[in-house]
Amino acid sequence: MYRRRDHMRGELPTWLNATLIVGTFAVVAVMELRRPLRTDKDDKLRRNARNAAFSALAAATVAVAEKPVVGPLALRVQSKQLGLLKLFGLPPWAELALSLLLLDYTLFIWHVLTHKIPLLWRFHKPHHADLDLDASTALRFHFGELLLSVPWRAAQVRLIGVSPLGLALWQTLTLVAIMFHHSNMRLPHRIERRLCRLVVTPRMHGIHHSVVREETDSNWSTIFSWPDYLHGTIRLNVLQDGVTIGVPGFQDPQQVTIGKALLMPFGPQVEVEGPTRERLPVPRTVLAV
Repeated sequence: MYRRRDHMRGELPTWLNATLIVGTFAVVAVMELRRPLRTDKDDKLRRNARNAAFSALAAATVAVAEKPVVGPLALRVQSKQLGLLKLFGLPPWAELALSLLLLDYTLFIWHVLTHKIPLLWRFHKPHHADLDLDASTALRFHFGELLLSVPWRAAQVRLIGVSPLGLALWQTLTLVAIMFHHSNMRLPHRIERRLCRLVVTPRMHGIHHSVVREETDSNWSTIFSWPDYLHGTIRLNVLQDGVTIGVPGFQDPQQVTIGKALLMPFGPQVEVEGPTRERLPVPRTVLAV
């Protein structure tokens, strides 16, 4: 038991963590240039600078507000054997696997809440207000949303019983996954058609960023796509050329500058009703080209 606990108290090696994150971003960025999925509406250089600023604030918020809370909590959970998974005495590999699945599922629930609860939507809306969707959008989260997520993250770790290793692995895989599925990378249709049954893909998540409400309210998953299949919120039958990315009422680049986007949660919340789309004859679970 001591060896098991000591093993699960570890984290991913820094070199491996950096390689996975930087490598994924580099590969995705190159593929976006070579095989773009959607046509850009906004100036790419300006967008990248804006999203880099979001990313810097987000990273600082996580370092100051989340890591000092969640990191020590995961250590305490492991040393005291707290939480759901600790009740079953599972081997480390099984505990890690279930940690990833349960963390991903509870993040699915959190994502739904950020759209359904007005206060949370105020701070999640700047992420959706990006007029284009690519790997840089994966780093574009308002610092206020990250602050509000700290209690939820702590509850995930405590109630599930997540070890430091499980938490570190999930955080890295989540970042890799969101860079991948936010990307503007056109995968071969035959590959993505199979891949989206297992993980969230660029076409799948592009539909979630649509201005059409019925499409935004679908495809909430982060790493694995099974929560959307489980809850019947999967939607794949929308052509990417027909998807307008963004938020209704914020389709002008001048409305989503870095200053206006950061202040967006604190201003008047006038929600503009988005367009609708005629019911498509293709089943929701069939991936459109």
